[in-house]
Amino acid sequence: MFGGKHINVTAVRRKNQEITFLEVPKSDKSWVIKLRKIPLLRGIVSIIDSSAKGSKHLNYSAEAYADDEVEPEDRAKQIEKQKKKDEGWSLGMIFGVAVMGILSFLIGKVIFTLVPVFVEDFLFKNVFDNYILHNLVEGGIKLLLLLVYLWGISQTPVIKRLFQYHGAEHKVISAFEAGEELIPSKVQKYSRLHYRCGSSFMMLTIILGVIIYSVIPWDNLMERVLQRIVLIPVVIGISFEVLKGTNAVKGIPGLKYLGYPGLWLQLLTTKEPNEEQLEVSIASFNRMRELDAEIEARGYTEASVSGVILDPAKG
Repeated sequence: MFGGKHINVTAVRRKNQEITFLEVPKSDKSWVIKLRKIPLLRGIVSIIDSSAKGSKHLNYSAEAYADDEVEPEDRAKQIEKQKKKDEGWSLGMIFGVAVMGILSFLIGKVIFTLVPVFVEDFLFKNVFDNYILHNLVEGGIKLLLLLVYLWGISQTPVIKRLFQYHGAEHKVISAFEAGEELIPSKVQKYSRLHYRCGSSFMMLTIILGVIIYSVIPWDNLMERVLQRIVLIPVVIGISFEVLKGTNAVKGIPGLKYLGYPGLWLQLLTTKEPNEEQLEVSIASFNRMRELDAEIEARGYTEASVSGVILDPAKG
């Protein structure tokens, strides 16, 4: 998936080798646009927005894969059902998919935040009294859990393929930024790691979380748990701002190393893609640029992209 100035595009290679697209216009409400300009708050808004929209795109990919597995004689029935589904696609259904994406992110974040707290308290409660040391150990446990989790899921064929497409996206962006011709053989030589990646954000929430939690002392497990829950938005907001900062200074000698922890994590969240996967990513990126240019050419207004039914569009 690639996000442009006015539209998000996901490309999927079907079983017959055709590449199809899901094209979702960006149509944020005016109050959301205003929140995106406020430091700290814009990070929270961006993460929630990405979770909601990401669910829609992943759902499209999954449905495309399932559709390819349908026997030819059943395809006509499936097409008829899909037409009825598309006709009945309502704002409520779109909202439902968005809510599920947001809830999945929030529940996962809470669990990932609290499990290390309970593990650290169980193992090291009586080992030392300094709450800052407890926070450091908690951060280490959280990092270990993240690494084990990412390594574990990356061993499954489906997630491995997903991580290959993740690497392909990074290669396409890097090639484009370098002014390279976007063809698989030339894009392949670029790194699958990229500074502007959500993986870097995950690493920052762990590192900065330790620092932020250490500012406010706690006396018992209940205070510690409540503090972690209350400070989740703070950690997200600050981590987002720091990520923007590391991207801004990556060209300055010495300061580029600030983004290295996130790049190291991408060694797990990305895999080397093959040329067919690069072809799909290039198609998605080119389609996004094409649609962005069309919208700009006819004069962009919020109304020009709002109210559009979010249905797959053949490419």
